[in-house]
Amino acid sequence: MNRFLSISIFFLAYMSLSLFAGETPQEPPDDNEEVIVYKFDIKRMIAAPVWRATQVSLKEAREIGADYILIHMNTYGGQVDMADSIRTAILNFPKPVLVFIDNQAISAGALISIACDSIYMRPGGSIGAATVVDQTGQQVPDKYQSFMRGMMRSTAEAHGKKPVVINGDTSYVWHRDPEIAESMVDPKVYVEGVSDTGSVTTLTTVEAIELGFCEGQALNPEEVLELAGIENYRLEEFKPSGTEKIIQFLINPIVSGLLIMIIIGGLYFELQSPGVGFPLAAAVLAAILYFAPLYLEGLQANWQIAVFVAGIVLVMVEIFAIPGFGVTGVLGIAGIVIGLTFTMIDKVNFEFGPSPDGTGIKEAMASFAIVIVSIFLAFIISLWLSKKLFSPNNLLGKLALQKIQNPDEGYISFDSKKQKSLIGAKGKAHTVLRPSGKVIINDEIYDARSDIGFIEKGTDIRVIRDEAGQLYVLKDE
Repeated sequence: MNRFLSISIFFLAYMSLSLFAGETPQEPPDDNEEVIVYKFDIKRMIAAPVWRATQVSLKEAREIGADYILIHMNTYGGQVDMADSIRTAILNFPKPVLVFIDNQAISAGALISIACDSIYMRPGGSIGAATVVDQTGQQVPDKYQSFMRGMMRSTAEAHGKKPVVINGDTSYVWHRDPEIAESMVDPKVYVEGVSDTGSVTTLTTVEAIELGFCEGQALNPEEVLELAGIENYRLEEFKPSGTEKIIQFLINPIVSGLLIMIIIGGLYFELQSPGVGFPLAAAVLAAILYFAPLYLEGLQANWQIAVFVAGIVLVMVEIFAIPGFGVTGVLGIAGIVIGLTFTMIDKVNFEFGPSPDGTGIKEAMASFAIVIVSIFLAFIISLWLSKKLFSPNNLLGKLALQKIQNPDEGYISFDSKKQKSLIGAKGKAHTVLRPSGKVIINDEIYDARSDIGFIEKGTDIRVIRDEAGQLYVLKDE
């Protein structure tokens, strides 16, 4: 019995020790142990490319066992859905996330920054101005403002409260005041000593430090790590993949302009030498390289491609199906220009806060100018190349018809003497002449044109003249 009791006590003691040992938290790394800091940049409009870069960065940080994340930020804002996805990923990341605001964290940038565990700012920097506006700079309806207010408040609340000792008494205050975060969105939110009613809050570096929205000011990422007490570290940085480098190359305005020139030039050469195929293939490839990177990155909508394709179709219809050049051709050219122009503009559902130039008009005008200049240069260069490449002395000259078919040498599509002999002859309208059609004379069918009005089928006609191989007829009354 005593032996059984001893074994039982030993077993219970062993299980207790194992249980408590399993609940013991891991010790923090030794001060002398090297830690890994993973750094990536957010220095452009908050959109799909930034969200994708954030996902890749956080994934790589997990894979290498990074102890800290450092975001190097300078942005004027961007898309609300992309900003929300980024801030959620930061809040859920198991390791501390630091952000260095290198000048600006406006609008969506402020939301992402508040989600980080620690904020450091460059002297003279600013954070805030997160009012939701449309692309003209006007505030959108309150339901969007309410959504943004809620996100800013909940993001600030996610960092909890910290103890503060005042006159020997300990109280708890918010690490980042949710009301101040909310006042960055809504001008109606009044925070004493911080914001006035009627204006949204934007904090300078000094103000952000005083109000607990910033842990300190620094001039570079190295100073940030020093202020954070991170000394023995190894810095790993996000490096864009080959695909991302290609995308960034293709969306460069200069490259976009060259692609537009290839699109227009390819269509021009295909029209000059139908059936060749190579110019059309070059135009199609250039169009794919122009639209695909922006479409895959979420920077353009389906309607821009649809407008561009519709413009091409309308121009083709005007050239091949409708004589002359009228409304269809004008609409086609407008569709091409609109599709190409709006594709080059950053697409955001809501543009938060002030943009660098106040509105998006300059960006739209710059894109429009690139498109117009590229189309103009494409036509000029195409005209010059068509003379050079398709000259009789050039190898490519064989693709173009250079031989002149002189009528004196017998190159005619009708018997001029026979048609001249038909002047004064009588016959019947073989089809309705409106005003062109066919007539039958001496049991032979000829193309003809009514000289005055329409002539119904079966009506007696008389040939009055022949001009350039065209018979002109009147009703024989």
